[in-house]
Amino acid sequence: MRRGALTLVLLALVPASACGRGATDGVASTPPTVEAPEPEAHATETAEPAPSDEAPRRVEPRAAVFQRSRDMMGTIFQITVLGEATPAGEAATDAALDEIGRLESVLSEWIPDSEMSQVNTNAGVHPVKVGADTLAVVRAGLEVSRWSGGAFDISWAALHGLYDFREGHHRAPTDAELAPKLKLIDWKRIALDERKSTVFLKQKGMAIGTGGIGKGYSLDRAKAVLLERGFDNFMIFGGGQVTVQGKRGDRAWKVGIQHPRMNDYFAFLEATEGSISTSGDYEHTFVDDQGKRWHHIIDTHTGRPVDGTLSVTLLAPDGLHADALSTACFVLGPPKCLAMLAKVPGRPEAVIVDTNFQIHTTPGTEKRLTFTMSIEDGVLPHESPGTP
Repeated sequence: MRRGALTLVLLALVPASACGRGATDGVASTPPTVEAPEPEAHATETAEPAPSDEAPRRVEPRAAVFQRSRDMMGTIFQITVLGEATPAGEAATDAALDEIGRLESVLSEWIPDSEMSQVNTNAGVHPVKVGADTLAVVRAGLEVSRWSGGAFDISWAALHGLYDFREGHHRAPTDAELAPKLKLIDWKRIALDERKSTVFLKQKGMAIGTGGIGKGYSLDRAKAVLLERGFDNFMIFGGGQVTVQGKRGDRAWKVGIQHPRMNDYFAFLEATEGSISTSGDYEHTFVDDQGKRWHHIIDTHTGRPVDGTLSVTLLAPDGLHADALSTACFVLGPPKCLAMLAKVPGRPEAVIVDTNFQIHTTPGTEKRLTFTMSIEDGVLPHESPGTP
């Protein structure tokens, strides 16, 4: 197993009121570095403005692309399509972004009249009739909850509001505040009736959070729109996740990978199809007065941040499952994650970095990776392996 520190530069930031397994709602990171040259090539690169001012997005000039981006779901969605811009291409990307906007109005628990909000509002009261999109997301959420033994739990949103990661407002809940909320998190008490198209949370106060799964589904639907309109070489970025299809010119799409403790790239991951998601402890974090470091990926058995994992990068056939599985793997830790993935349909691939900066991968995953430096080069001077 090759050593190197890897996590995708794709993690979305969580809003002040969101936390828990799969909690990735919020303002997104800068879109990923895409199609940079091989490390040894030193080819000339062109810099294009990214949707964020934080960092430039670099695109290799060898193959022309056009882009469209839009702010939705508290993050930036960006579509990159191979080829020159044409009216048909621009219409297709706009339609794909429109589809994501439509799904936000259906799936977001932050929009009061969305289907998901109605499900949460009627927890413990009665089942709520929902459409195909909500059914698909809840169904997949329950699947990953079952596969992972609850490491990902789609009912994590009972923890909304307990943590605050905003600068100057840092806050972690007390044990007394957590105790009653933890009792409301249990995916087994979500009743999904496919025949009647209803979802029912069996106890008042329960809540479904789509932050760790809804964006992945939105990427899938945007992909479907582009394919239906005849485009089959593109990349879609949104909320800490990338979906790719086809190639960038004569080779696979390549996504930059970052050390979880440094703002620098350690590798590139290549893919021609599927969705790449990351879960990491390095964004939305703070250190309290006692020197304890807090991050936003919460073990809902304890209500506290997960220990033992720094990041998980996961490639799955679809965004819906990639999103949730990356969080499940982060919570499970390397051995249990790899055991779970070996049994999951579609055989997702994963790269996991533990707190000793050791790399764990599914079989064959490293064939997709191009490393740019070793783990020894990547450890910060004031940190050593084993420092979370």
